[in-house]
Amino acid sequence: MARDPYQELGVSRTATSDEVRKAFRKLAKENHPDTNPGNAAAEERFKKVSAAFDIVGDAEKRKKFDAGLIDADGRETAGGFGGGGPWGGQPGGPGGRGGFRTETFEGADLGDILGEMFGGGRGGRPGGAGGAGGGFGGFSQRGADVRARLEVDLVDAIRGGKRRIAFSDGRTIDVSIPKGAQDGQTLRLKGQGSPGRSGPGDAFIEISIQPHLIYRREGDDLVMDLPVAFYDAVLGGKVEAPTPDGAVTLTVPRAANTGTRLRLKGRGLSDAQGKRGDLFARLVVTLPESPDPALEAFAEQQRKERPYSPKRRS
Repeated sequence: MARDPYQELGVSRTATSDEVRKAFRKLAKENHPDTNPGNAAAEERFKKVSAAFDIVGDAEKRKKFDAGLIDADGRETAGGFGGGGPWGGQPGGPGGRGGFRTETFEGADLGDILGEMFGGGRGGRPGGAGGAGGGFGGFSQRGADVRARLEVDLVDAIRGGKRRIAFSDGRTIDVSIPKGAQDGQTLRLKGQGSPGRSGPGDAFIEISIQPHLIYRREGDDLVMDLPVAFYDAVLGGKVEAPTPDGAVTLTVPRAANTGTRLRLKGRGLSDAQGKRGDLFARLVVTLPESPDPALEAFAEQQRKERPYSPKRRS
């Protein structure tokens, strides 16, 4: 037979429901297997306090135990220890005249308490302290957490958006991508995990920002190639440039060349504090796609009269 549950929890038989719950929280936290990996003694102690709380923390079971109708293991007794409770009707026992005060206890759920303390225990694995099945001491707990990876377009990560994700059990949910999402960031969707007797677990969605056709990442900064006409590169001019936040107009300086970078402040990715990096437009001087006789004649004249040797830029 198990030890007296009141002694196991270290509380008196007149303890209130809050006092019982508080004692269990303290002992469960101290002896939880996740807190004491590989410690068999702590695990055994955790099982005992859990079983004790299963009796004393439940209003109906506590009444039955105090009346001698069940023992410390929760089994029905034969006759209830002579009709006087577990202490034989002695003064001071619940069945005697010792003046114990009575109280109506709210129902207490082990899974709820441990879920609050450990967030589902051992990663929500079925059969473990945080699993959906049994766990230590035979109590039911919340469902297992589920994890998934969501590939997100770079622009959606910057601007926010919605994506639908499918789980292996056939469920689909819509995920709201927060504005300024980061690569590797994990979103918690409460109650979207596997079902359990004490309620469903949570879903954890890891964001993976995918490569973009236009923008290249350099830390929190972005770089893009921006084609410009040769005459805008020579004379300077205005060109339209795409950004994750929409198109903007850039001023190309005179005598610009391929490789010249123009900075657009605060148009890059967000860091952990929400501060955005910059977007750099790398100019690419571009000739017309179709042959131009006038341009060819000008180039021929320049080659004869003003030759120069381009230098490689590091």
